[in-house]
Amino acid sequence: MSDPSQAPTLLFVDDEPGILSALRRLFRPHGYRIFIAEGGAAGLAVLEQENVDLVISDMRMPEMDGAAFLKQVRERWPGIMRILLTGYADITSTVSAINEGQIYRYVAKPWDDNEILGVVREAIERQRLEAENQRLNTLIQAQNEALKQLNASLEHKVAERTAELRQALSFVEQAHGELKKSFLTSVHVFAGLIELRSGPAGKQLSGHGRRVAEQARALALRMGVADNEVQNIMLAGLLHDIGKLGLPDDLLSKPFNTLTVEQRAAVVKHPIIGQNILIGIAKFKEAALIVRHHHECFDGSGYPDHLAGIAIPQGSRILSVANDYDALQIGTLAQRPLKASEAATFLVENRGKRYDPTVVDHFIRQLADSQKSAISEMPLRSIHLKPGMVLSRELTHKDGYLLLAKGSVLSGEIIGQLVKMEEAEQHPVTLYIRQEAA
Repeated sequence: MSDPSQAPTLLFVDDEPGILSALRRLFRPHGYRIFIAEGGAAGLAVLEQENVDLVISDMRMPEMDGAAFLKQVRERWPGIMRILLTGYADITSTVSAINEGQIYRYVAKPWDDNEILGVVREAIERQRLEAENQRLNTLIQAQNEALKQLNASLEHKVAERTAELRQALSFVEQAHGELKKSFLTSVHVFAGLIELRSGPAGKQLSGHGRRVAEQARALALRMGVADNEVQNIMLAGLLHDIGKLGLPDDLLSKPFNTLTVEQRAAVVKHPIIGQNILIGIAKFKEAALIVRHHHECFDGSGYPDHLAGIAIPQGSRILSVANDYDALQIGTLAQRPLKASEAATFLVENRGKRYDPTVVDHFIRQLADSQKSAISEMPLRSIHLKPGMVLSRELTHKDGYLLLAKGSVLSGEIIGQLVKMEEAEQHPVTLYIRQEAA
């Protein structure tokens, strides 16, 4: 096909000069580029030299009739549209041209000017559409190939990152010993991976998932949520940021409202990625849905699905409040870390907008009650510990990852491991023990 920016090019083939002149006079005023040939051989010669969009050939010609000519055109230049001029007595030859030359249309002589102009116009438009379709198919194939290469590159990067995480996990497993056999402790370790690989931000993010899980679990219990859903909310709280594992390190602790448009576009995908990571594990199916929607806002302005009101799963509405309360205090939501009282004020000011008003009201009462019944505690070095003591705070390694969760009951074996670790690393370990247990 000729350049789409140029006028369409037509070739008329007939052994009668009068017919060729009549066709040229008819089509020239319509802006077509026109060639003529007095026979099939001459027509083929023109096609070898010029880019032609459409051929109109007479049926009856000496040496090479229209059917034979159009058959060669189809075989050598299949993209050219082919129209046959034929008399009523040429029905057999017309059928041959249709079968062998696969013509677009045939026009009976004598032709009607408007009819033949319309046939040519429709043929050219069809040819343009087919060419555009072919261009788009070629483009799609090229894009698919590019996507395959991108996927291969991403798989390589994922494999590298997975190897790094596995190496980190092996160290965590060694530190935890028998504790990691517990399902809940394993989830704690999994939740800590995002903090482990976050570099300098690790200390800032350390314990975020566990604090969110504890607050969300307590809030769910306070609101009378069913036990199985409480468990799902706690698991979602521990793993709600697992979708951030693929983000660049510098985005992990950067306040959301300071991000660029491109950075926000990357960050807002993490709830969906988190759901995709968890949904394949049967025990995490319900928690995965909570993770997906924990950044939805009550007024519909959140992400990723812009759900509003009770269309947001209850577990996600609960997790949203607990998550933002902690994020405000560690400085990953606002431009500066807020005090606990300031974070609570933020929640109240945004009830009905960002947050479910009922959830906020229960959470504020929960904060007030927790201050009244705060457990007294006593700091102890590892050598002063005794079996049966209960941690009042989580124990975090100096590098930022979790060693023991809040509420863990110490055994002789655990105490021995802590003493050995302190001696090996030459770094003092202080644990906070519930006063009544001490």
